Amino acid sequence: MACVLALGAVGGGARTAQSRPQTSPGDFHALASQLTAARDSGGEESQANEEQALQILDRGALEQLNSAKPDLDALNARLATFVTHQPPVGEGYRVVRLGGEPATYALLADFGLGGPSAVRVYAGAPGSLALAARVDRYAQKNFFDDYMEIVPMAGPAPVFVTASGRTDDLQTGVFTAWSFTGGRVDVVWASDILQQSSYEAAADGFRLTYCGEVDADDLRVCHAMRRDRYVWQDGAWKRAESTAVAMTAPRP
Repeated sequence: MACVLALGAVGGGARTAQSRPQTSPGDFHALASQLTAARDSGGEESQANEEQALQILDRGALEQLNSAKPDLDALNARLATFVTHQPPVGEGYRVVRLGGEPATYALLADFGLGGPSAVRVYAGAPGSLALAARVDRYAQKNFFDDYMEIVPMAGPAPVFVTASGRTDDLQTGVFTAWSFTGGRVDVVWASDILQQSSYEAAADGFRLTYCGEVDADDLRVCHAMRRDRYVWQDGAWKRAESTAVAMTAPRP
């Protein structure tokens, strides 16, 4: 599976996001509430509403990223004011820096535990960054867009991992690695649905721990845990190591 989005496919939206005046969080809140309500009720979800909400976030992000001295802490503090739920369980909006030069950034948008999630990638010359690619259920038809986390990979290339799911007592997760190059974002690896999964981003790569042998009669029972270490090397995502992990005591 692959998500391929060229600059031309989103360039118009990027120019619009930069040219319009900044929109207040209040305008965003109404759209975000509609998105979560539609999914909670099982109703029809609106691509137009989701894109409009994401364009509001684009404008706020690009305004700061294209300033003379981009400040991610200040930007993410500003994005925190767009949160609609209190407490903000499962909802959040933040920007991370990806690898590579010139700087490339990704915005993660989680509309809440009951709403969709998406990633926006911003690239370009310093001071002229624009929306360059997107990751969402409309760009990638098989994309699992429930609550998501983003993990930028350290290194010379703009590579990141998304972790979706992991909200139930089995800690089931789906992990996907993405590479942004040549003005597009591609899936370079995707896991199965993994139970009892956790992850860690380290200097030597992305470490994924999971149940490698689930009991067929009781999904809560794991017979063997494994830990895989992945790296981005020579322009490819590679599993560099796979080892057995000692079992921990089962939960009561």
